[in-house]
Amino acid sequence: MDYKRNPPETFKDVDAMSGEEAQREVKALREGIEFHDYRYYVKNQPVIADALYDKLFRRLQELESAFPELQSETSPTRRVGAAAVSRLKKINHCAPMLSLDAGLEAADVARFIDFVRRNVGDEETAFVLEPKFDGFSVEIVYDRGVLKYGATRGDGQAGEDITHNLKTIAAVPLRLQRRNDAPDTLSVRGEVFMLRKGFQQLNRRRIEQGEAPFANPRNAAAGTMRQLDPKNVAGKPLDIVFYEILSTDGGMPATHSEMLKQLSEWGLKTYDRNQKVRSLEQIKSYRNNLAEERAHIEWDIDGLVIKLNDYAQRERLGVRHRSPRWAFAWKFPPKEEVTTLEDIVVQVGRTGILTPVALLAPVDVGGVTVSRATLHNESEVKRKDVRPGDQVRIARAGDVIPEVVERVDRPGKARGDPFAMPSQCPACHGRVHKEGAYHFCSNRLQCPAQLIGAIIHYASRPALNIDGLGEKTAAQLVHRELVKDISDLYRLTEADFLKLTGFAEKSARQLHQAIQARTRPGLDRFIYALGIRHVGQRIARILAETFAHFDRLARADRSELEAIAEIGPEIAQSVTSFFGQDDNRQVLARLEQAGVQVVGTTDAGRSRPLEGKTFVFSGKLDEYTRTEAEAKVAALGGRATSSVSGNTDYMVAGHDPGSKYEQARKQNIPIIDEDGFKKLVS
Repeated sequence: MDYKRNPPETFKDVDAMSGEEAQREVKALREGIEFHDYRYYVKNQPVIADALYDKLFRRLQELESAFPELQSETSPTRRVGAAAVSRLKKINHCAPMLSLDAGLEAADVARFIDFVRRNVGDEETAFVLEPKFDGFSVEIVYDRGVLKYGATRGDGQAGEDITHNLKTIAAVPLRLQRRNDAPDTLSVRGEVFMLRKGFQQLNRRRIEQGEAPFANPRNAAAGTMRQLDPKNVAGKPLDIVFYEILSTDGGMPATHSEMLKQLSEWGLKTYDRNQKVRSLEQIKSYRNNLAEERAHIEWDIDGLVIKLNDYAQRERLGVRHRSPRWAFAWKFPPKEEVTTLEDIVVQVGRTGILTPVALLAPVDVGGVTVSRATLHNESEVKRKDVRPGDQVRIARAGDVIPEVVERVDRPGKARGDPFAMPSQCPACHGRVHKEGAYHFCSNRLQCPAQLIGAIIHYASRPALNIDGLGEKTAAQLVHRELVKDISDLYRLTEADFLKLTGFAEKSARQLHQAIQARTRPGLDRFIYALGIRHVGQRIARILAETFAHFDRLARADRSELEAIAEIGPEIAQSVTSFFGQDDNRQVLARLEQAGVQVVGTTDAGRSRPLEGKTFVFSGKLDEYTRTEAEAKVAALGGRATSSVSGNTDYMVAGHDPGSKYEQARKQNIPIIDEDGFKKLVS
């Protein structure tokens, strides 16, 4: 029976059917419904009426109910059949999910094209142009053509498992078309977004129910996809477009345009007006057409993406730490409106940076009501010469963050003197110091405005790794005044945690024990945990190896610090300023009184056995995240890169390694498993 082109409108009575008949019909119905989903949601070319589709769907539900043994997790009826999850689990990506370099000017694009052509040696090389979707980036993995899992982008190396919610989006195939042609493992990247019309309807319902509206469709998509219960996601106006193969154990197409065609053949929705070009003029023309059509497209876009078409040329260019050298985003200028600047206040961020903020007469900018906007820093306020009472032009930079672009008019006499940054922090009255164009509160460990961020950073995995102490808990501890600086964490009792929302006896006991288990941190982790400006994990390790003991580092002056090869004046100033701040010294003393003993290292100046060695990781490791494994290599003098080249010394292969594994094998690069890696770094 043909359920694709000529489906029946009447069916045999279920009670009169044998199990074998039901099995054949269920198989045909699933294949037919998958085909019609593909035609409707991916191709926008339905071949049957909606009423007939609904009839097929109800018939499948009826058969699965009558014959429970035929139920399957890949059935179209299971899109909203998953149970709610207790939390979003972390999941490592098959390959890094990189961000893009971006610019607003044609000159930026010209420089990108010139760079590419100079480095690949091809003046006629082609590029593929795609809209830059203003959505929520995800990885989806298929195993033998069946959806296995999907995850958020996260930090680019690992994200949160949102499989249960992705299954509710009709354009996400539970099984690929042409599965016989699909590789055993396929990891693809796509963008989940919310349709504009549906976004407005969603916000209307939220307001009517007394909930805060979402700021924009991107925030709405991100917030919706992080729900724990898929029933809260089903029916939301979400869609998806796929645009990249991240990893596969099958062969990769030779070009990006061929890859997009392959995705479409597998039933993965792609934008149907991507274009291959060879000149800057063609790119400008595409951009102009896209900008004109922007208001009429059903979803938000904030520019276009320019990608080198040839994959072999991409491999030669490689990637930077966070972005590929073969792609560039040409962003649209922000949307603008004029309103009255009513006042300027100073906001203290979680990293201590002081930002002047304009309070505005509310104005609609691109469909979002804006009542406050950033002024960036003191120099910007003075350059624009804006004061309360001025008429100012407001833009949503990147269509999201509002900012004051310029003063348009000054009706009558402006109120007050030109703006100046305060000498004391508005949140804690600590000393404010200036670095370049920005002002910072020096009271890193005690300032209430910074304290939530300081606690989250202190407890983070690369720092003291206190499991269970996340943003929501940190915020409650600060807002309820249970923690006034990080030393107070060690004085908390189980009873204190029971006062917080979301805690029961077991979770309170576990978090209390997790904190108390971190009273003897290693020196490098403790240095990093303090959140000293400009001191990341690598610099923290260098400082630990050089000074060996915490008190020696705390007494070091700028000349001692600058004598270290990788420490420049800016880092040296930041470290000495941190330890020179009386408020910070008091918190460090209270940490010691609370029982925190920093374990110094006795191997300062130790040998670096992996010096000069380059590692590439592929697949999932059991005992390390990708970040931890790369940090281990760096601590021993080696370096980790994201792509295989002639300079690669070791390929570390975890579970389900991707195409990089095959590249390493073909180039005769030594391949080791996780046990081999552990032996090497032990």
